[in-house]
Amino acid sequence: MTFDTPIDRRNTHCVKWDAMESIYGVSPDEGIAMWVADMEFRAADPIKQAVQDMVDHGVYGYFGDESKYRGAIQWWMQERHGWSIETDWIFTTHGLVNGTALCIDAFTQPGDGVVLFTPVYHAFARVIHAANRQVVECALVNKDGRYEMDFDAYDAQMLGNERMLILCSPHNPGGRVWTKEELEAVAAFAKRHDLIIVSDEIHHDLTMPGQTHIPMPLIDGIADRLVMMTATTKTFNIAGSHAGNVIIADPDLRAKFGGRMAALGISPNSFGLHMATAAYSPEGAAWVDALRDYLNENRKIFDAGINAIPGLRSMGLESTYLAWVDFKDTGMSREEFTARVEKTAKIAANHGPSFGAGGDSFLRFNLGAPRAQIEEAVGRMQKAFEDLQ
Repeated sequence: MTFDTPIDRRNTHCVKWDAMESIYGVSPDEGIAMWVADMEFRAADPIKQAVQDMVDHGVYGYFGDESKYRGAIQWWMQERHGWSIETDWIFTTHGLVNGTALCIDAFTQPGDGVVLFTPVYHAFARVIHAANRQVVECALVNKDGRYEMDFDAYDAQMLGNERMLILCSPHNPGGRVWTKEELEAVAAFAKRHDLIIVSDEIHHDLTMPGQTHIPMPLIDGIADRLVMMTATTKTFNIAGSHAGNVIIADPDLRAKFGGRMAALGISPNSFGLHMATAAYSPEGAAWVDALRDYLNENRKIFDAGINAIPGLRSMGLESTYLAWVDFKDTGMSREEFTARVEKTAKIAANHGPSFGAGGDSFLRFNLGAPRAQIEEAVGRMQKAFEDLQ
């Protein structure tokens, strides 16, 4: 396949295109949707074939015998990430926002604190608040355009009611791939404050050349407090399948999580399991390798064009396809630079404050699109801010 092929997603019940006018005031007829974190690419051939086989069969009943599905997950984690797992560690949730909510439900109580390294994926705070837990924002340090952690500051923030830490690894937004030393520091912090670590690694396959993602289970001494979350959905652009995996090695944590799954009557949908099984295959791996190369070129084009605009800085992505652009040095208010992007450039991008502390001067742009669209977006941005150049 070619990632250059444009696909019209308007009027297809696509939230990214069909909801952007009501949310951002950007018409889908003349605007560019760069907000929701799904890509503009068709799924890999083995996934499309799996869905076609279901269509041809014509009976859409309950899914049984998960051995191939679980085996595909085992194969992928070992082959791509050097992480060996057992099949009975795997729980399938309706995506990882659902997985996050289930972890909060299973391992915390109303009023407990849940630690986030912010700015971070906005759905975390949303489900924490909805569950009547407290969001504890530990702000990342923006050091020369790269996020770092400050555990001395975080230690001083803790009040003693914190029960969980949600780690985004690789990080969204900003695209940091955390080093082994940083992950060890996260583990030590969690031990000091007796926190369950929920490690959301949904972007783990989408690293840039020269970057290596380290799964949190490869850090020693934390299995008794670690819950892992992974999915095919972001990697393979099949978010609508709503299939995510919560993978738990520790038997006590596993029993507690499984108990909440059973109490809530949660079971996966068959389409998601068929798609995930097909994705985690050698053919799927080849597709991902081609995708990563394509996204890396998109990143180069976007960063070069945006960083050429005085006052704008695109944080160097080590992973993900979500560019994080800082407008602070323009001297403009958030309202002014946002209006230029939405009303002049006619681009819908995520507003930085939704990601929590540290996001005020930022917008997030989705680069998972045909290259011509990225080039068009860059041109529009340069025109919208041409008075600065």
